[in-house]
Amino acid sequence: MQLPESADRFRTDLLQWYHGAQRPLPWRTEPSLYRTVVSEFMLQQTQVKTMLSYFENWMHHFPDFQSLAKTPAENVLKQWEGLGYYSRARNLHKLAKAFVQLPQAPQSPDEWQALPGIGPYTAAAIASIAQNYPAAVVDGNVVRVLARLSDHTQSFNSNGQAVKAFTDAAQALLDRKNPGDYNQALMELGATICQKTKPLCETCPVQKHCLAQKNGSRYAASLPKIQRPPIQKIEIDRALILTQTTVLLHRIPDNATRLAGQYEIPSLEDLQLPRPSQKPHAVKTRGIANQRIKENLFLHGKPNQASTPHAHHWIQLDQLDQITLSGPHRKWLEQLLPAL
Repeated sequence: MQLPESADRFRTDLLQWYHGAQRPLPWRTEPSLYRTVVSEFMLQQTQVKTMLSYFENWMHHFPDFQSLAKTPAENVLKQWEGLGYYSRARNLHKLAKAFVQLPQAPQSPDEWQALPGIGPYTAAAIASIAQNYPAAVVDGNVVRVLARLSDHTQSFNSNGQAVKAFTDAAQALLDRKNPGDYNQALMELGATICQKTKPLCETCPVQKHCLAQKNGSRYAASLPKIQRPPIQKIEIDRALILTQTTVLLHRIPDNATRLAGQYEIPSLEDLQLPRPSQKPHAVKTRGIANQRIKENLFLHGKPNQASTPHAHHWIQLDQLDQITLSGPHRKWLEQLLPAL
């Protein structure tokens, strides 16, 4: 990768812009080690605008490592409900339990990576932002900025391969005197100016350092070249089974790789029920990673409770708020139940 001719000038221009244009995010306006850790976990695979309300609610319930560590796992998942990728919540809970047992906080990325749920990016982000450790962060935003900055046209098979390719360059370009602000500035630039499809090149504070911009914003938008996994289309038939006071829900096993321990509307397959001949009462869609899921919701008669399959439970309608439902299914039930 070809670095800017004047790395010092690039850092100065970037930080000057950041100090005047940064978004007033709550972990910036009230910084702490714990708030940095929580924000980094929540921001994994989630946009800032989506997670802001969850962050504030989380801080209300769990203001520090100690309060989080002593909370039962089911309560932790309940407060995470709707944010998705629940392994993050489980790992954050495990991290808090491990953290409160330490004689002191980890002081380097390597020490942070010894804790649950912490990979190279998260370790570098926490150590640099909260502890001023000179470690570069490399996420999707940073890869995008560096690829355009250097006019890097190599094609990558995955995001992981691209991150590895740019890690050394990111470390070389790092402002070692002010690594936390620099890392946040580079990520902020990628999130707000150097966007995926429509980069705002005319207002970019470092455009004079950008090789791709010299060829125009349309060309810059083609970088980086990363092959995305193909979209998988999935269709699931589900059964809305109600009494006047209860609804039948399926509890996902605790050892499941996705949504472990949560409730969802049961599938016809799990209930061993035939697909009704009539049209679905409702058709809903959602996306998880590269999957696009279509879910057909059928109104179905009440099965014999004695034959209800294992892990299916009759839940009182007035107690739905007390269980952890998958986010989309809670939303759909709130929409559909009043009319049923």
